[in-house]
Amino acid sequence: EVQLVESGGGSVESGGSLRLSCSAAASVDETRAMGWFRQAPGKMREAVAAINADGTSKLADSMRGRVTISRDYAKNTLYLQMNSLKPEDTAMYYCAADRKWRKNTLLEVNYPVWGQGTQVTVTS
Repeated sequence: EVQLVESGGGSVESGGSLRLSCSAAASVDETRAMGWFRQAPGKMREAVAAINADGTSKLADSMRGRVTISRDYAKNTLYLQMNSLKPEDTAMYYCAADRKWRKNTLLEVNYPVWGQGTQVTVTS
């Protein structure tokens, strides 16, 4: 069973940066696609970015230009570097994984495995 554990969330002032981590207790083959999603209070969960086993990545419009997604394949750990954070970035950030890299990899329905989330709060 694949398990994902996020960390790195916290409170930061507007304009600041945070780096989220997601440790996967699974092989890279079991988590060929990994992604970050977020859900703000009262809003639908939305994609942030995804990356596959060969390093191909996709960024959603939600934070494009302010985030970098990366993976350490030896540790099978996913990262999300977030810069120039805004109060509207305040949300619970979730890591997700799938065995396959799909065409619509930023759709949450394509991800069967989810972490518990890490809270990011951006203050003005």
